[in-house]
Amino acid sequence: MKIEREQDVVPFRNRVKEYATKINMGLLNQTKLITAASELVRNMLKYANGGIVHIEVISQGRENGIRLIFRDQGPGIKDIQLAMKDGYTTGKSLGLGLPGTKRLVNEFDIKSSAEEGTTVSIIKWKNG
Repeated sequence: MKIEREQDVVPFRNRVKEYATKINMGLLNQTKLITAASELVRNMLKYANGGIVHIEVISQGRENGIRLIFRDQGPGIKDIQLAMKDGYTTGKSLGLGLPGTKRLVNEFDIKSSAEEGTTVSIIKWKNG
C-alpha cells in the first residue's frame, strides 16, 4: 500500500484493522498493532515523504499474526542505537518513538542507510 500523504493514514489503519479482524485478533492486540503501525507510517511520511507498506497474514505453527513491512527511500536513520533509546526524539510525533513502537509488537526489525532508506518490519501475533 502506497503512503504518499497524510490522507493515506486512515485508509491504511483501516486496512490493518481488516487484516487483524480476519485472523480474529483480540481488541487489545489490534489496538497495539494499529498504534505501532500509526507511529511508523507517520515517521515514514515525516522523514521520508512516504513510502510503501506491505501487510500480510503470517503463520508459525498454530499461531497467526500480522506482519507489516515499511519501506521508504528517505535519508535513513543516522544512529539506530540512539533512535532506539527511550526519550529520544527529533520532533513531534505520537511520542512513542521507535522504542515504544517496539514494545507494542512481538517482533521488530529495523535496517537503515543513507543509500537505501529505511525498512522496518513488525509482527504482532494474534495471541501475543
